[in-house]
Amino acid sequence: MKRPTFSLLIFCALLSTTLGFAQELSISGFVDDAQGEPVTYANVLLMKAPDSTIVNGVSTNEQGFFLFDKLSKDNYLVKFSFLGFKDVYQSVELTENIDLGTVVLEEDSEQLDEINIIARKPTLKKEADRLVFNIENTALIEGNMMQVLKSTPGILVLDNSIQVKNTTPTVYINDKKVHLTNDELAQLLEGSSASNIKSVEVITNPSAKYDAESGAVINIVMSKNLITGYRGNVFGNYTQGVFPRYDAGMSHFFKNEKIDFFANYTYSHDKINRDQDNTVNYLDQNNQITDIFKSRINRNTWSNTHNFNFNFDYAIDDSNTLSLSSNMLVMPYFKYLVKNNTDILDGAQNLDSYLFTNNASNDTKHNLGFDLDYVHKFKKAGERISANAHYTTFDYNRDQNVLSNYFDADDTFLQSTAFRTDNNQHTNIFTGQLDYVLPLSETSVLEVGAKTSNIQSESYITQFDINNGIETVDVNNTNAFDYDETIFAGYINYSKDWEKLSMSLGLRAEQTDIKGFSVLDDVTNKQDYLEWFPTASLSYTVSDNFSLYTNYKRSIQRPDYQNLNPFQFYLNDFTIVSGNPTLQPILTDHAVIGSSFYKYFTVEAYYKRSKNNIYELPRQDNSSNTITYLPFNFDTTREFGFDFLANFYVTNKWSVYAVTSFYNIQDNAEFDDVNVQQDQWSNYSILQNDFTFLKDGSLNASLTMLYVGKNIQGYRIIEDRIVSMLSVSKSLWNNKAIISLSAEDIFNTQDFDESTRYLNQFSSAHLDMDNRFVKLGFRYKFGNTNLETNQRTKAQQETERLEIKNN
Repeated sequence: MKRPTFSLLIFCALLSTTLGFAQELSISGFVDDAQGEPVTYANVLLMKAPDSTIVNGVSTNEQGFFLFDKLSKDNYLVKFSFLGFKDVYQSVELTENIDLGTVVLEEDSEQLDEINIIARKPTLKKEADRLVFNIENTALIEGNMMQVLKSTPGILVLDNSIQVKNTTPTVYINDKKVHLTNDELAQLLEGSSASNIKSVEVITNPSAKYDAESGAVINIVMSKNLITGYRGNVFGNYTQGVFPRYDAGMSHFFKNEKIDFFANYTYSHDKINRDQDNTVNYLDQNNQITDIFKSRINRNTWSNTHNFNFNFDYAIDDSNTLSLSSNMLVMPYFKYLVKNNTDILDGAQNLDSYLFTNNASNDTKHNLGFDLDYVHKFKKAGERISANAHYTTFDYNRDQNVLSNYFDADDTFLQSTAFRTDNNQHTNIFTGQLDYVLPLSETSVLEVGAKTSNIQSESYITQFDINNGIETVDVNNTNAFDYDETIFAGYINYSKDWEKLSMSLGLRAEQTDIKGFSVLDDVTNKQDYLEWFPTASLSYTVSDNFSLYTNYKRSIQRPDYQNLNPFQFYLNDFTIVSGNPTLQPILTDHAVIGSSFYKYFTVEAYYKRSKNNIYELPRQDNSSNTITYLPFNFDTTREFGFDFLANFYVTNKWSVYAVTSFYNIQDNAEFDDVNVQQDQWSNYSILQNDFTFLKDGSLNASLTMLYVGKNIQGYRIIEDRIVSMLSVSKSLWNNKAIISLSAEDIFNTQDFDESTRYLNQFSSAHLDMDNRFVKLGFRYKFGNTNLETNQRTKAQQETERLEIKNN
């Protein structure tokens, strides 16, 4: 095929390169198929020989032309690849500008089928300290991030609460900590498309590099372009639960020689329902029932949420990179309405009276987080130093109105009570971190680093009693709370690999200074402590089919800021939510031993002991017939269990992941000078099936069944439930568009019961969450959509403490 125009372009490019940069050379050429037609957007990777280190990557243009310029003299390996064609490699000894002419790619239908199969199935890799769940280009990416976490092995998501081994994990995105409240994190994950997720890492034994609070880490790894160019997508989803809700957004990727940029925006419009039946049995001194409060509660929330996140990498040169990234959540509208109908009965269950309560609030808030990163790579392979600066600003405002009407058993109106509450909170978070990595040899690495963080939070609450339309300040429920926390940390980590043995040892130290001041009580609570946190990991490969590993970690979990806040929030005249300024941090020791065999199976045993574990308990006052949800420190929580995992292919188009875990939890605490101990055996099991249909692999499905057995959470017994999830996606228009359908709680088995019974505490509840839904989604891709091909091939080869109460 003649290309006179591009021959001239080559000549001009080489001439300008020769004249302008005497030491900078180029490699160029064309890529055709066997019929002599240009292969558009073929992937061309330039690697150094002989270690195959990637130097650069480009895509061919519409005429099949490619060009690498500004190169130094060296030995290179050039790889040409495209979906459905055999890879071609060419060695180049670059001493002058080289024109490779036309490189011909031959079709490989067998490889095409194989690539489609690999690319469309989630893959699971079990390592000594983590599970790596690769979902790139599978049906799972057609949902949102929260749906991906629900389908990720080792992660349990119930009622938007994320847990790993009965522990609340720290969430990172591209190794950057997300400083969001639990509710905000759920909103971020629900409102963010999963289309750009490459993998999810469930790190059960984080190294000393991670904060000591990171007893478990979930790291969401986003895709990055390896090839220059631009691509993007727009998407929308309609969800029908109890009420309809929808979200829409867009994602953009761009890469050139210096810049790698990603941005995502999502708008969500939601209305969520929750029904709950509560029973509180108030007791006398002999623990006989005197009064029963039976409540039927309906809660609806309306919200408009804007999520925006971006990552901008700028390559100053081959050794220095500067990055700016952000996760931003803005909620200009959040309406909260709770309707509570309570029957008050005597001990014989005869109706004495009843009341209707409307609890309405309007909230606004934003959480804006920014990270600035700098990385310098030294000449020695693997040696680098990196610096990070982070800033989060958080603002929250609530206007609450509560009205209760009381009636006797004969429906005669007795009285009404009303009050209004203004509550606001402002928080600033500053962190700075420095990390240095030094390879001591080809098989050993030393890591050292330091970090400092400061958190400043100011909260205010004013409650007004309303009588005959006149507001009067309730001085007993009006307060201000100032919180200041500073942490200084340093760590060292050493890892070494032998032929069959791998070892990692780490030590982290954290000095914590905390000061909390309550204006109403004129009380200052201070904490000042230094703690040491060792980590260790050891793995031994006995053979290709059998390996052993063990690890240990000590971690800390500091109380949520809101849990330390002494404010009392009245949901009605008898139900209160409060903080506890005397809470102490949780210290946990966690040890694991396990083995993997035949590459498909893993057996693991673990033991975990926590001191000062924090649980929020419903504490009823039998003298005043009120119930307060209050966080407490438990003396000890002990947990041990056994896990069995399997991951294998039934056929080339059907893969299975299965796990079952049997574990025992024992809680031990002292209330009213009486020691209370409870324990419970439980089971957690998951069966996930992933399917690829049609010859071209364009139809994909994932079906997940999850069983959560009866378990204990701080003296609360949670009954068993079954979670079910189905997702289906179909590629259209030469993979330019994807339509998806997903459903959750298919068999309507996710509602659950909970009960509390110890000493003079006797209550129960049934919860019906709005988690049964059907979702229809559509995504359209534009730009150089073939950029994804290189990501796929490469992959196959190679805050939460800002808790806001919403009960």
